[in-house]
Amino acid sequence: MEITAQQFKIIENLLPIPRGNVKIANLQVLNAVLYVAEHGCKWRGLPKKFGRWHSIYMRANRWAKQGVLDDVFLALQDNDIINIQVDHVSLDSTAVKVHPDGTGAFKKNGPQSIGKSRAGWTTKIHMVAAGYNRAVAFSLSPGQAGDAPEGRKLLKSLENCGWEGTQVIMDKAYEGDETRQLVFDLGMTPVVPPKCNRLSIWEYDREVYKKRNEVERLFRRLKGFRRIFSRFDKLDVVFKFFIHFALIVDTLISVNRP
Repeated sequence: MEITAQQFKIIENLLPIPRGNVKIANLQVLNAVLYVAEHGCKWRGLPKKFGRWHSIYMRANRWAKQGVLDDVFLALQDNDIINIQVDHVSLDSTAVKVHPDGTGAFKKNGPQSIGKSRAGWTTKIHMVAAGYNRAVAFSLSPGQAGDAPEGRKLLKSLENCGWEGTQVIMDKAYEGDETRQLVFDLGMTPVVPPKCNRLSIWEYDREVYKKRNEVERLFRRLKGFRRIFSRFDKLDVVFKFFIHFALIVDTLISVNRP
């Protein structure tokens, strides 16, 4: 898989212009990052056809710390989500195993959302998705963190989006009173089944709830990238770089997807 010149034109003007004596174009860097993301290899394992691996690594690392792909993701999001009518979103999380290479950085180098759960050292990706192929927002937390508190933080980011009346599809991990009340306060409608030990239960739209698989399908596509299926990166800013990159690539490829 590679990013074509036609697909690259969609985001070309959103990337920094290389300065000085630059031998590697941004498209070439993106395809090199795509190779690393897909295969989960080390940067020095890049095939020579992409150019000097260290130059590619330095540019990608600079983009990660400057939040370049965060801005590209937001720009694509504005075009594909905010400018269309959203009738439902899905909230969920997935756990990612942390490779031994992803541990050990000093905390002063930056945040590390890595924690020990029953599955070992893990990171959780929390995500709000609008459909099976559009991420609205995501965040990271240590693997032992609860889904509901992190989910509420993401839901609060939807405030003032103009999505009043939107249905928020969630599983039973989010059926607590505080989470449901937050959804109501945002002017949205929670679609979540009550737990079996609830004394007072509520009705929910079972047909709409079937669409909860959309965010799970999005997680499945993201985990097709080995650098996301396993966390090799010590710092959150670099791991988020690969998540943003995967979401951007998925959007670009969908341009020619039937």
